[in-house]
Amino acid sequence: MVVEVLVPVLGLGVEKVEIVKFYKKEGERVEKGEPLVQVITSKITTDIEAPATGIVKKLYGAEGDQIPVQQKIAEIETEG
Repeated sequence: MVVEVLVPVLGLGVEKVEIVKFYKKEGERVEKGEPLVQVITSKITTDIEAPATGIVKKLYGAEGDQIPVQQKIAEIETEG
């Protein structure tokens, strides 16, 4: 099963985030709750955590890219 990782709403008026860095690469294993990507807004820098355990199937964007809130930033292939 594929689990989509979306950019969360990080505050009122925040429409986009900038990708600072990905902690994992496509094909790497990630555990639920583990930081997956670091993002920055005009107000905060925060980590987006993996919502499931599995293999990072796809990452969307690159460091420095602007991604809209609620947009898919990654996909995780879960086991089973």
